[in-house]
Amino acid sequence: MTTTAARTTTVADTRGISRWAAAIVLPLGPAAVAVLRFVLPYYTTDDTNGMAAKVIAEPGRGSAVLWVGFLAVLTLVPAAYAAGKLTRRRAPKLTLVALALLIPGYLALGWLASEDQLFWSGAHAGLDAGTVTRIAEAVHPTGSIAGVFFVMGHVLGTILLGVALWRSQVVARWAAVAVIVSQPIHIVAAVIIPSHPLDLVGWGLQAVGFAAVGWAILQLRNDEWDLPALP
Repeated sequence: MTTTAARTTTVADTRGISRWAAAIVLPLGPAAVAVLRFVLPYYTTDDTNGMAAKVIAEPGRGSAVLWVGFLAVLTLVPAAYAAGKLTRRRAPKLTLVALALLIPGYLALGWLASEDQLFWSGAHAGLDAGTVTRIAEAVHPTGSIAGVFFVMGHVLGTILLGVALWRSQVVARWAAVAVIVSQPIHIVAAVIIPSHPLDLVGWGLQAVGFAAVGWAILQLRNDEWDLPALP
């Protein structure tokens, strides 16, 4: 007689860890960009020579832009995905369109940061503004394409994600409104009435709204957040 013993395989449940990771990551990206826009040594409306000259004059601020920009590049896409995961059950179409705009837009940010890297590197190497300007203006065409992806993606995508938060009712109304109005405020501060403090407010509102999304994720049970791992 042969007896077969059933073996039980225990699989670690990491869903609690992933919920905490999502909650922590969510506000980091927008908060990093808020700081970036506040410490930026130039205005978006400046010409390339003006930007180069201002970074050369204040390389410390240029370095700070690169550090917080690096943090933003690492966290914005996971944050968008986490927020979309919360809204997609009750607002699937809006969430799909929002993420289709946001994720490519956020991915393009790393490409755009190369210009600030060039400005700082030129300043660090002791180059004059004219030389740095000539290099910056010789940008590859993909730089312009990345700019379109980022501007259209993060502005329209954030607004639609905010509307998805409103419709899905997964966060308080004020949090959804904070996300919806954040990028229109940023556009005003970056293009219409150049203002670093106002830009800080715009991106700061998105960070606050995303923090509320993170809090909502922490209130979920593991089974509401994700399926369990298979043995």
